[in-house]
Amino acid sequence: MKIEPLGLPGAALVRLERLQDERGFFARSACVRELSGQNLRGEFVQSSISWNPRRGTVRGLHLQWPPSREAKLVRCVRGAIHDVLLDLRPGLPTYMSHLSVALDQDNRDAVYVPPGVAHGFQTVADQTEVLYQMTDFYAPELATGVRWNDPAFGIRWPIAQASVIAARDADYPDFSRTAYEAELSRRAAAPGGGWWT
Repeated sequence: MKIEPLGLPGAALVRLERLQDERGFFARSACVRELSGQNLRGEFVQSSISWNPRRGTVRGLHLQWPPSREAKLVRCVRGAIHDVLLDLRPGLPTYMSHLSVALDQDNRDAVYVPPGVAHGFQTVADQTEVLYQMTDFYAPELATGVRWNDPAFGIRWPIAQASVIAARDADYPDFSRTAYEAELSRRAAAPGGGWWT
């Protein structure tokens, strides 16, 4: 596998290095040693799959509050997605900036999403399946997110109108930097809290 840093600290594109023969190809898709060599956590404790029958489906933008240190490795295994990472780590020069990558069944690339970076995607093909590997256990009480089309972030999506979106994702309020940073500080100050590192 080949790990290419992206424009947000700790974010990376993980490309397969294929060993091809008459059977097809074989490739390593994750490796703790190679990820840690790039200062990325690779000890995945959970894996999940999302299947999305309709083009234009939006999932996200999601993240976990501290004390979670959840990082994700996200790969499209069928269909295609427009994948978005939004940096919500105050104090970094990339705070409130985002980037997007195209993940699909042909390139088989994955994106590494570090803690404190919100993640979401929009399907750009019907019958799309996405595989997630996480470095921390999902904790519903720590789940949060921001609205996919919040004007505070100016994210440009390939399909302007979501064809399918969960009510929770569609109903996140407008982002308030002051309220967000106050809540993050409150959670970081709690026992076992701490910032994302």
